[in-house]
Amino acid sequence: MARHGGRGWHGRVLAAAVGVTAMAAATSVWTAQAGPNGGVHAGAGAAAHPSAGATGPGRAPVSVSIAHASDKGPRGVNITIDDGPDPVWTPQVMQVLKDYGVKATFCMVGTQAQAHPDLVKAVVAAGHRLCDHTVSHDTTMDKKANSYQSKEILDAAGMITKASGGVRPMYYRAPGGAFTPYSRHLAASQGMRPLGWNVDSKDFERPGTDAIVATVRSELSNGPTILFHDAGGDRSQTVAALREILPSLKQQGYSFGFPVR
Repeated sequence: MARHGGRGWHGRVLAAAVGVTAMAAATSVWTAQAGPNGGVHAGAGAAAHPSAGATGPGRAPVSVSIAHASDKGPRGVNITIDDGPDPVWTPQVMQVLKDYGVKATFCMVGTQAQAHPDLVKAVVAAGHRLCDHTVSHDTTMDKKANSYQSKEILDAAGMITKASGGVRPMYYRAPGGAFTPYSRHLAASQGMRPLGWNVDSKDFERPGTDAIVATVRSELSNGPTILFHDAGGDRSQTVAALREILPSLKQQGYSFGFPVR
Protein backbone atom coordinates (compact mmCIF):
# COMPACT_ATOMS: atom_id res chain seq x y z
CA MET A 1 0.00 0.00 0.00
CA ALA A 2 1.59 3.18 -1.17
CA ARG A 3 1.64 6.26 0.93
CA HIS A 4 0.12 9.46 -0.33
CA GLY A 5 2.17 12.55 0.29
CA GLY A 6 1.77 16.22 -0.53
CA ARG A 7 -1.87 16.56 0.41
CA GLY A 8 -2.02 20.23 1.32
CA TRP A 9 -5.62 20.13 2.48
CA HIS A 10 -4.72 17.71 5.24
CA GLY A 11 -2.52 20.36 6.77
CA ARG A 12 -5.65 22.41 7.24
CA VAL A 13 -7.48 19.42 8.67
CA LEU A 14 -4.61 18.82 11.06
CA ALA A 15 -4.74 22.43 12.20
CA ALA A 16 -8.47 22.09 12.81
CA ALA A 17 -7.87 18.91 14.76
CA VAL A 18 -5.27 20.36 17.13
CA GLY A 19 -7.97 21.55 19.48
CA VAL A 20 -9.59 18.12 19.49
CA THR A 21 -6.28 16.41 20.15
CA ALA A 22 -5.45 18.77 22.94
CA MET A 23 -8.74 18.19 24.65
CA ALA A 24 -8.10 14.59 25.66
CA ALA A 25 -4.56 13.49 26.96
CA ALA A 26 -0.36 -6.37 -3.36
CA THR A 27 -1.46 -9.73 -3.29
CA SER A 28 -2.44 -11.62 -6.47
CA VAL A 29 -5.13 -13.68 -4.81
CA TRP A 30 -8.36 -12.25 -3.55
CA THR A 31 -8.10 -13.27 0.07
CA ALA A 32 -7.82 -11.47 3.36
CA GLN A 33 -4.19 -10.58 3.91
CA ALA A 34 -2.93 -10.86 7.47
CA GLY A 35 -0.28 -8.44 8.64
CA PRO A 36 2.30 -9.16 11.34
CA ASN A 37 0.83 -9.91 14.72
CA GLY A 38 1.78 -7.76 17.66
CA GLY A 39 0.67 -7.07 21.18
CA VAL A 40 -1.56 -4.20 22.18
CA HIS A 41 -1.05 -2.18 25.31
CA ALA A 42 -3.99 -0.44 26.92
CA GLY A 43 -3.53 3.31 26.49
CA ALA A 44 -5.23 6.31 28.01
CA GLY A 45 -7.29 6.78 24.85
CA ALA A 46 -8.73 3.29 25.01
CA ALA A 47 -9.87 3.81 28.58
CA ALA A 48 -11.24 7.25 27.84
CA HIS A 49 -13.44 6.11 24.96
CA PRO A 50 -15.24 2.93 26.02
CA SER A 51 -18.23 3.75 23.81
CA ALA A 52 -16.31 4.11 20.54
CA GLY A 53 -17.31 0.66 19.34
CA ALA A 54 -15.64 -1.76 21.70
CA THR A 55 -16.37 -5.44 21.34
CA GLY A 56 -18.66 -6.89 23.96
CA PRO A 57 -21.53 -9.30 24.56
CA GLY A 58 -23.45 -9.92 21.36
CA ARG A 59 -20.77 -8.32 19.19
CA ALA A 60 -18.70 -10.63 17.01
CA PRO A 61 -14.93 -10.39 17.40
CA VAL A 62 -13.03 -8.65 14.61
CA SER A 63 -9.77 -9.88 13.14
CA VAL A 64 -6.63 -7.78 13.58
CA SER A 65 -5.39 -8.73 10.10
CA ILE A 66 -5.69 -6.17 7.31
CA ALA A 67 -8.77 -6.95 5.22
CA HIS A 68 -8.63 -6.99 1.44
CA ALA A 69 -11.15 -9.67 0.43
CA SER A 70 -14.75 -9.03 -0.54
CA ASP A 71 -17.77 -10.56 1.14
CA LYS A 72 -19.05 -11.27 -2.38
CA GLY A 73 -16.34 -13.85 -2.99
CA PRO A 74 -13.87 -14.25 -5.86
CA ARG A 75 -15.87 -12.08 -8.28
CA GLY A 76 -16.62 -9.41 -5.73
CA VAL A 77 -15.33 -5.84 -5.79
CA ASN A 78 -15.15 -3.42 -2.86
CA ILE A 79 -15.49 0.27 -3.65
CA THR A 80 -13.88 2.36 -0.91
CA ILE A 81 -14.04 6.16 -0.75
CA ASP A 82 -11.54 8.09 1.39
CA ASP A 83 -11.05 11.46 3.06
CA GLY A 84 -14.56 12.91 3.17
CA PRO A 85 -17.26 13.65 3.63
CA ASP A 86 -17.15 16.72 1.43
CA PRO A 87 -20.24 18.87 0.74
CA VAL A 88 -19.46 19.17 -2.97
CA TRP A 89 -18.13 15.76 -3.93
CA THR A 90 -19.64 13.24 -1.54
CA PRO A 91 -23.20 13.81 -2.82
CA GLN A 92 -21.99 13.41 -6.40
CA VAL A 93 -20.14 10.19 -5.62
CA MET A 94 -23.21 8.90 -3.77
CA GLN A 95 -25.41 9.70 -6.76
CA VAL A 96 -23.22 7.65 -9.10
CA LEU A 97 -23.26 4.75 -6.63
CA LYS A 98 -27.05 5.01 -6.40
CA ASP A 99 -27.44 5.10 -10.19
CA TYR A 100 -25.65 1.75 -10.50
CA GLY A 101 -26.98 0.14 -7.32
CA VAL A 102 -23.54 -0.03 -5.68
CA LYS A 103 -22.80 0.13 -1.97
CA ALA A 104 -19.43 1.44 -0.84
CA THR A 105 -17.31 1.90 2.27
CA PHE A 106 -16.63 5.54 3.17
CA CYS A 107 -13.40 6.05 5.12
CA MET A 108 -14.04 9.35 6.85
CA VAL A 109 -11.69 11.84 8.46
CA GLY A 110 -12.99 12.69 11.91
CA THR A 111 -13.03 16.47 11.52
CA GLN A 112 -14.79 16.17 8.15
CA ALA A 113 -17.48 13.99 9.68
CA GLN A 114 -17.84 16.42 12.57
CA ALA A 115 -18.25 19.33 10.15
CA HIS A 116 -20.78 17.56 7.92
CA PRO A 117 -23.00 15.28 10.03
CA ASP A 118 -25.81 15.51 7.49
CA LEU A 119 -23.59 13.81 4.93
CA VAL A 120 -22.54 11.10 7.36
CA LYS A 121 -26.19 10.35 8.07
CA ALA A 122 -26.95 10.34 4.33
CA VAL A 123 -24.15 7.82 3.71
CA VAL A 124 -25.57 5.52 6.39
CA ALA A 125 -29.16 5.96 5.17
CA ALA A 126 -28.10 4.94 1.67
CA GLY A 127 -26.79 1.61 2.97
CA HIS A 128 -23.08 2.34 2.77
CA ARG A 129 -20.62 1.47 5.54
CA LEU A 130 -18.46 3.74 7.66
CA CYS A 131 -14.71 3.51 8.19
CA ASP A 132 -12.48 5.40 10.61
CA HIS A 133 -9.70 7.29 8.76
CA THR A 134 -8.34 9.10 11.87
CA VAL A 135 -8.78 12.67 13.03
CA SER A 136 -6.12 14.41 10.99
CA HIS A 137 -5.02 11.98 8.25
CA ASP A 138 -1.45 11.73 9.47
CA THR A 139 0.43 9.42 7.09
CA THR A 140 3.25 9.09 9.64
CA MET A 141 1.00 7.39 12.19
CA ASP A 142 3.31 4.39 12.30
CA LYS A 143 6.15 6.61 13.52
CA LYS A 144 4.17 8.06 16.41
CA ALA A 145 3.66 6.98 20.01
CA ASN A 146 0.87 4.54 20.86
CA SER A 147 -0.89 7.27 22.83
CA TYR A 148 -1.00 9.46 19.71
CA GLN A 149 -2.28 6.62 17.54
CA SER A 150 -4.94 5.87 20.14
CA LYS A 151 -6.25 9.43 20.20
CA GLU A 152 -6.27 9.71 16.41
CA ILE A 153 -8.23 6.47 16.00
CA LEU A 154 -10.59 6.68 18.96
CA ASP A 155 -11.36 10.39 18.71
CA ALA A 156 -12.21 9.94 15.02
CA ALA A 157 -14.42 6.95 15.82
CA GLY A 158 -16.25 9.08 18.36
CA MET A 159 -16.69 11.96 15.92
CA ILE A 160 -18.00 9.70 13.16
CA THR A 161 -20.34 7.84 15.52
CA LYS A 162 -21.78 11.09 16.86
CA ALA A 163 -22.16 12.58 13.38
CA SER A 164 -23.94 9.45 12.14
CA GLY A 165 -26.44 9.50 14.97
CA GLY A 166 -24.95 6.46 16.69
CA VAL A 167 -23.74 4.22 13.87
CA ARG A 168 -20.17 3.12 14.56
CA PRO A 169 -17.45 2.68 11.93
CA MET A 170 -16.98 -0.94 10.93
CA TYR A 171 -13.42 -0.55 9.66
CA TYR A 172 -10.23 1.36 10.32
CA ARG A 173 -7.99 2.47 7.46
CA ALA A 174 -4.63 3.95 8.40
CA PRO A 175 -3.78 7.06 6.37
CA GLY A 176 -1.33 6.08 3.66
CA GLY A 177 -1.45 2.51 4.94
CA ALA A 178 0.57 3.46 8.04
CA PHE A 179 -0.66 0.56 10.17
CA THR A 180 1.16 -0.72 13.24
CA PRO A 181 0.50 -3.85 15.28
CA TYR A 182 -0.77 -1.55 18.03
CA SER A 183 -3.20 0.35 15.78
CA ARG A 184 -4.54 -2.85 14.24
CA HIS A 185 -5.18 -4.44 17.62
CA LEU A 186 -6.70 -1.25 18.99
CA ALA A 187 -9.05 -0.89 16.03
CA ALA A 188 -10.10 -4.53 16.23
CA SER A 189 -10.75 -4.21 19.96
CA GLN A 190 -13.17 -1.41 19.10
CA GLY A 191 -15.00 -3.51 16.50
CA MET A 192 -13.23 -1.99 13.49
CA ARG A 193 -11.50 -4.34 11.04
CA PRO A 194 -8.24 -2.91 9.70
CA LEU A 195 -8.85 -2.17 6.02
CA GLY A 196 -6.29 -2.12 3.22
CA TRP A 197 -6.62 -1.79 -0.53
CA ASN A 198 -5.43 -3.67 -3.59
CA VAL A 199 -5.97 -1.08 -6.32
CA ASP A 200 -4.98 2.56 -5.90
CA SER A 201 -6.88 4.39 -8.61
CA LYS A 202 -4.46 7.36 -8.26
CA ASP A 203 -7.50 9.61 -8.55
CA PHE A 204 -6.07 11.90 -5.88
CA GLU A 205 -3.41 12.99 -8.36
CA ARG A 206 -6.08 14.00 -10.89
CA PRO A 207 -4.31 12.32 -13.84
CA GLY A 208 -7.45 12.46 -15.99
CA THR A 209 -10.54 10.29 -16.11
CA ASP A 210 -9.11 7.96 -18.75
CA ALA A 211 -5.97 7.39 -16.68
CA ILE A 212 -7.99 6.57 -13.56
CA VAL A 213 -10.11 4.07 -15.48
CA ALA A 214 -7.03 2.51 -17.08
CA THR A 215 -5.30 2.13 -13.70
CA VAL A 216 -8.28 0.35 -12.18
CA ARG A 217 -8.60 -2.00 -15.14
CA SER A 218 -4.90 -2.85 -15.24
CA GLU A 219 -4.56 -3.42 -11.48
CA LEU A 220 -7.81 -5.21 -10.70
CA SER A 221 -6.02 -8.54 -10.85
CA ASN A 222 -4.21 -7.47 -7.67
CA GLY A 223 -7.40 -7.88 -5.65
CA PRO A 224 -10.92 -6.57 -5.07
CA THR A 225 -10.59 -3.48 -2.89
CA ILE A 226 -10.35 -0.26 -4.91
CA LEU A 227 -9.34 3.10 -3.45
CA PHE A 228 -11.04 6.33 -4.53
CA HIS A 229 -11.44 9.75 -2.86
CA ASP A 230 -14.35 12.14 -2.34
CA ALA A 231 -12.47 15.05 -0.75
CA GLY A 232 -9.18 16.92 -0.80
CA GLY A 233 -9.79 18.95 -3.94
CA ASP A 234 -11.57 18.70 -7.27
CA ARG A 235 -12.94 15.15 -7.52
CA SER A 236 -14.77 15.58 -10.82
CA GLN A 237 -12.43 13.06 -12.46
CA THR A 238 -13.29 10.53 -9.77
CA VAL A 239 -17.01 11.00 -10.36
CA ALA A 240 -16.57 10.62 -14.12
CA ALA A 241 -14.33 7.57 -13.70
CA LEU A 242 -16.84 5.85 -11.42
CA ARG A 243 -19.54 6.40 -14.04
CA GLU A 244 -17.42 4.43 -16.47
CA ILE A 245 -15.93 1.83 -14.13
CA LEU A 246 -19.05 0.66 -12.27
CA PRO A 247 -21.16 -0.41 -15.30
CA SER A 248 -18.08 -1.87 -16.98
CA LEU A 249 -17.33 -4.11 -14.00
CA LYS A 250 -20.96 -5.21 -13.84
CA GLN A 251 -20.85 -6.14 -17.52
CA GLN A 252 -17.78 -8.26 -16.81
CA GLY A 253 -19.69 -10.22 -14.19
CA TYR A 254 -18.36 -8.62 -11.04
CA SER A 255 -20.61 -7.89 -8.09
CA PHE A 256 -20.10 -5.16 -5.53
CA GLY A 257 -19.77 -5.92 -1.85
CA PHE A 258 -18.09 -4.86 1.34
CA PRO A 259 -14.68 -5.77 2.75
CA VAL A 260 -14.73 -8.90 4.87
CA ARG A 261 -15.12 -8.45 8.60
